[in-house]
Amino acid sequence: MRALTVVPEQPNSLAVTDVPDPEPGDGELLVDGLAVGVCGTDREIAAGDYGWAPPGRERLVIGHESLGRVRHAPSGSGFAAGDLVVGVVRRPDPAPCGACAHGQFDMCRNGDYTERGIKQLDGYASQAWNVEPGYAVKLDPGLAEVGVLMEPTSVVAKAWDEVDKVGARAWFQPRTALITGAGPIGLLAALLAVQRGLDVHVLDVVTDGPKPALVRDLGATFHSGSIDEVARALRPDVVIEATGVGPVVFGALANTAPFGIVCLTGVSSAGHSLTVDAGELNRSIVLENDVIIGSVNANLSHYAAAADALARADIGWLGRLITRRVPLERFAEAFAPRPGDVKVVLTLDGSAS
Repeated sequence: MRALTVVPEQPNSLAVTDVPDPEPGDGELLVDGLAVGVCGTDREIAAGDYGWAPPGRERLVIGHESLGRVRHAPSGSGFAAGDLVVGVVRRPDPAPCGACAHGQFDMCRNGDYTERGIKQLDGYASQAWNVEPGYAVKLDPGLAEVGVLMEPTSVVAKAWDEVDKVGARAWFQPRTALITGAGPIGLLAALLAVQRGLDVHVLDVVTDGPKPALVRDLGATFHSGSIDEVARALRPDVVIEATGVGPVVFGALANTAPFGIVCLTGVSSAGHSLTVDAGELNRSIVLENDVIIGSVNANLSHYAAAADALARADIGWLGRLITRRVPLERFAEAFAPRPGDVKVVLTLDGSAS
């Protein structure tokens, strides 16, 4: 069968190659791949920045934002042929650490976890794949066109879960949320914020294209001004930061409401310096009981929350997040960003749009 593979840490090695057909292990599901999302992590792996092939192998099948349909399911697995499923990305370390032992492999303490399509396990960018039932999540059949958004939705479901847990330290009744960045993570974070009944604001640098309309059609407010100007006027109770841009991060930290929570989901690139009044920032954080948290990945409870959020969302709105569908054999087009892109998807069944 055909799959999108890469030699980790070797730039320009991304290629569609022939790989062996999957042979399900004891109790595993056999799944026909429908689509995989392309994100910044995939582009960084393709650029040779990082990535780890399975032991004894040169090439890694990439793709961690999965969507597939079950071809075969063992009796008693809880799945049946025809079920729409996604595969979970991370697996706990074999030791395991305390967090992994408690099902919180997204919070692994020793870094010995593995990840489909990233670290030592083949991903989902192939025409078929296997997955253990315990690491597969069933989706509502109505999500066949948009279910590939499940993995990024699980990431923001975790972010909101972390916000809730931090907020529970005291009385917590947030009213205003600011989402910085209107990419897939930011827009999905805004979706979950709207579903929570918050007054939602989204900040991005663009002024045209699909993003402002997507925000407005959620019932949220779109902003394109400076972070200091917008956040200072809003004084948000919660910020979900999805850009990783240094000035945006620090502007958000400096302008929350008292006992505000800033959840960082964007990963910053190194090598950029900026001047910050660290004393004033520290003073504000301490005197207002503010909290800054980082959040990455997701565990099974977050995937379940994401499945519920997608099932309750407007399918037409979710479909507009997917701005390009590219067949597997034309993968290079999917890895070349274009103006107006929100989420680009590789189709594994030959379909495209």
